[in-house]
Amino acid sequence: MVMPEHVCPYGLKTIDLLKREGFEIEDHHLETREQTDAFKEKHGVKTTPQTFIDGERIGGYDDLREHFGKSVRKEDETSYQPVIAIFGVAFLLGLAISWYVFDTIFTVQAVEWFVSLSMALLAIQKLQDVRSFSTMFLNYDLLARRWVRYGFIYPFGEALAGVLMVAHALPVVSVPISLFIGTIGAVSVFKAVYIDKRELKCACVGGSSNVPLGFVSLTENLFMIGMGLWMGAKALGWIVL
Repeated sequence: MVMPEHVCPYGLKTIDLLKREGFEIEDHHLETREQTDAFKEKHGVKTTPQTFIDGERIGGYDDLREHFGKSVRKEDETSYQPVIAIFGVAFLLGLAISWYVFDTIFTVQAVEWFVSLSMALLAIQKLQDVRSFSTMFLNYDLLARRWVRYGFIYPFGEALAGVLMVAHALPVVSVPISLFIGTIGAVSVFKAVYIDKRELKCACVGGSSNVPLGFVSLTENLFMIGMGLWMGAKALGWIVL
């Protein structure tokens, strides 16, 4: 579809894929709604674009990817990509800040920044749609099931603790929050996944994710517990760097 106010993005992706596969393309634009509807009716299809190779209809963009043996993500397919992206960027940011402050990436503070930045970035994902997050959170969090409002408060607490820990400020606030939500979260996830054997989606990266509840979400909570204990010990002078 190529119209004054709309150019089909999947059409552009299809053309790009065909070019990368070495095909010469004869591109037929559908320039009006009437042309589009007539095309769909003629070929018995529900979507455009449609690709034909040597007169044989291959199908839409996903069909074309399958034709070339490329991966196609299913609608409800689980994925760890959001978590990998968040932890990966947080890790690199921790190293970058360490390099800027200490002229080296090999510091304990780099690890502290990695964990605290991960908490802040994960909180951002949840805060984009707190209602959606809190709904998914109710599927497994033990405290949220008893006190529904906790699901709305949780991402703000995680964000506050993460930001304060990045600044190494107000441990009297950040440490209790981190220990509290981390402990409840870890117990809730462990019970849901490893005791009750439930297959659920994790709310750790927001309410619309396809990240499976399990090791990753447990790791997030253990990170918060570990960071809370570490920053608390530093604040009490038990650890001196």
